[in-house]
Amino acid sequence: RPDALAAAVEADVAAGAARLRALVAATDGLQRSADGEAAAHHTANVLFNDLRGGLFAHGHDVPAADLAAFVARSNREVHRRHATLLAALPALAPRQEVLARLATAGDPDLERLALEYLPLTFSRRHGDPSRPWNSFDIQVRDDRGGQRLAYQGNWRDLFQNWEALSLSHPEFVEGMIARFVDASTADGHNPYRISSDGIDWEVPEPGRAWSAIGYWGDHQLVYLVRLLERSRDLHPERLPALLERPIFTYADVPYALAPLRQLLADPHRTIAFDEVRHRRALERAGRMGADGRLLHGPGGLHRVTLLEKLLVPALAKLAALVPEGGVWMNTGRPEWNDANNALVGWGLSVVTLCHLERYLAFLPPLLAPLRGRAVLLSPEVAAWAEATRAALARFEGALSGPAVSDADRLAVMEALGEPASGYRAGLYRDGLSAPAPAPLAPLLELVERATAVVRRSIAANRRPDGLFHAYNLLAPRSPAPGVGVERLPVMLEGQVAALGTRLVEPAEAGRILDALRASPLWREDQRSYLLYPDRDLPRFLEKNVVPEAALAAAPLLRRLLERGDNRIVARDAEGRLRFDAALHHAGPCREALLALRAEGVPGVDDAAVAQVLGVYEQVFHHRAFTGRSGSMFAYEGLGSVYWHMVAKLLVAVQEQALRAAAAGAPAALQRHLRDHALAIRDGLGGVRKGPGGWGAFPLDPYSHTPAHGGARQPGMTGQVKEELLARLVELGVLVRQGRIVFQAALVRRAELLAAPGRLELPGAAASIEVPAGALAFTLCQVPIVVQEAAAPRLQVTWRDGRITEAAGTRLDAAASAAVLGRTGEVQRIDAHLPLPA
Repeated sequence: RPDALAAAVEADVAAGAARLRALVAATDGLQRSADGEAAAHHTANVLFNDLRGGLFAHGHDVPAADLAAFVARSNREVHRRHATLLAALPALAPRQEVLARLATAGDPDLERLALEYLPLTFSRRHGDPSRPWNSFDIQVRDDRGGQRLAYQGNWRDLFQNWEALSLSHPEFVEGMIARFVDASTADGHNPYRISSDGIDWEVPEPGRAWSAIGYWGDHQLVYLVRLLERSRDLHPERLPALLERPIFTYADVPYALAPLRQLLADPHRTIAFDEVRHRRALERAGRMGADGRLLHGPGGLHRVTLLEKLLVPALAKLAALVPEGGVWMNTGRPEWNDANNALVGWGLSVVTLCHLERYLAFLPPLLAPLRGRAVLLSPEVAAWAEATRAALARFEGALSGPAVSDADRLAVMEALGEPASGYRAGLYRDGLSAPAPAPLAPLLELVERATAVVRRSIAANRRPDGLFHAYNLLAPRSPAPGVGVERLPVMLEGQVAALGTRLVEPAEAGRILDALRASPLWREDQRSYLLYPDRDLPRFLEKNVVPEAALAAAPLLRRLLERGDNRIVARDAEGRLRFDAALHHAGPCREALLALRAEGVPGVDDAAVAQVLGVYEQVFHHRAFTGRSGSMFAYEGLGSVYWHMVAKLLVAVQEQALRAAAAGAPAALQRHLRDHALAIRDGLGGVRKGPGGWGAFPLDPYSHTPAHGGARQPGMTGQVKEELLARLVELGVLVRQGRIVFQAALVRRAELLAAPGRLELPGAAASIEVPAGALAFTLCQVPIVVQEAAAPRLQVTWRDGRITEAAGTRLDAAASAAVLGRTGEVQRIDAHLPLPA
């Protein structure tokens, strides 16, 4: 009946709302602040982050039945060996307890699988339906109607959203790291997709335009180092304990990256698909499970230490280092920012160079306890590392001068790239040998030398306007051997990356931000920043105009015109020179020239071909074409604000503000950085703009705002991860060395309630009272109330009714462990803090 149907729909809606509320509550999506719009926007960010990365279904507990099923899917033999031990686990038990029990078996593969097991639900792939490889469904029930634990996603989507998820479920951050490194390859890259069922890679499909293969760019470094930093802050003892454990693996992605000489000859054709390795991996997976897609040797799975796993991606980036230029984008895939995908080939990434600097800065403190020791490394990796160290030492003089010459730049590229080429050739042919002891001292020297070279290269990318270059172009010189560097226009991404390094100190960060605000990247109507400066594109008839001077630069063109041969260039009705329309890129142009040579047309020698191709590049400048950012007017295109990058800017500026506060920087500098951070926050999204200025529902996150309209693509944006990181800082909470620390440098008085209120909580707690002059939120579902006070003081309310107090801003170790461990022992924290003026 209609009334029964209406009641059923109403009940379903109510149940759905309750489930969504529980979802956002479990990942700290509930807040009470005088800025109600900011709190509601945070709730939306949490919900969308959960929808992208998934949600831990049982807090920090591990369901034994699903863990056993994961082990069976991954490696049937491991499951067979330990079926009794797995069956004896409690149905639901704390993760650390489960790891300890399974470690007693002494099986490195069982230990690895338990470590990387992530009981996530409600996860799905990238949601852009226009991309054929992104079809997905959200599977939350199995065939019997029970809860299904699963995740699936593109590499970057999952790991970026898991970073924010780890704020609410700290116990799993090392599992995220294990999943990351175990799915990365021995040549220093990663597959494009992972799931709870294993890894996946692209396979060539002749005739399908979307079919392509290639390795992703900077994801190996920036996402990994942020997870590593999170683990260091949450659990400072855990990464050191894993460094020498040979339980980690490599993905056996059947791609072969070309040798250096081939990369230089044609940087657009650098990846070959190995059909034999592909079939072998699939056959192994059919026999043993998902572990069949991992790298094997004669004795089975090739197992290595975490130290080796952290070393290899750094070596891969150093192998592609172009001094003063950046990291060479030669693996067939774009950087983080899809807008620059056309730069793959000749592009050089200063962005990845900055990420490499932060990554290298992380390693020495981590490795310091191992000084004077030998560590286990695959001999081939150890040899690659030593050749890289030796190359950096050999060219120390050339790399430490005021500028690197074109000839020295090529020599350094060869010295770094040839050992990598040799390593890859052996890897693809023979695999890796069993790990053996290698001295740590040369590795520490390698990191030190690499850090110095990388920092000098970043410094060389300071622009005259005070900003940093983001991407450059590799420019081969001819006939003299050498390579140059050509600069591209300013981009927001370069400033974000530079601000995130350890090279840029807070004082310089302030100057960068001032220059950024005065740059063409500022968009006044949105009070925010463009991804790229807007510019006028040439109209159709203004394109493909060959300057008359080209006839002198490439005499072959003049001779062809005199012969009446218009197959390369011809004059249009107005007398302008144009390349033939069929020559849509340099490849067909070269082929047409070689066809003329084959016909016996005189003068078509190698020098003449190079001259014509030089004119072609001068006319079209294809190497500088970035992709959608140079041709579209939405997404990451011309005139668009791309909100994910603005959110990344906010996180980077907050980090600099916190560094300034920790260092006791002058009050004026601290205030300056705080003002920039708050201004970026106010311009980010629609909360401060309302529906009119935002052009959309103001509380939701959106992908981008083009120049010609309001915000576009709600919800499914990586921006939500950055905003979750930023929001905790705005509320005054950090975690350092396993302790919860309150730092009010970016807390706004305007967020304090003018009158008493309540923070609604799920479950039996229902709600807590929030006094006037305070704000409230949750961390690991523990409510925290922050209020202003003349002197810092922390008060902890325990489950047994005890109340403990202490002066200062650092929570003690026991209370911090209880909160971060989600034990339920801490019921509430009251933080009394002096707020900035």
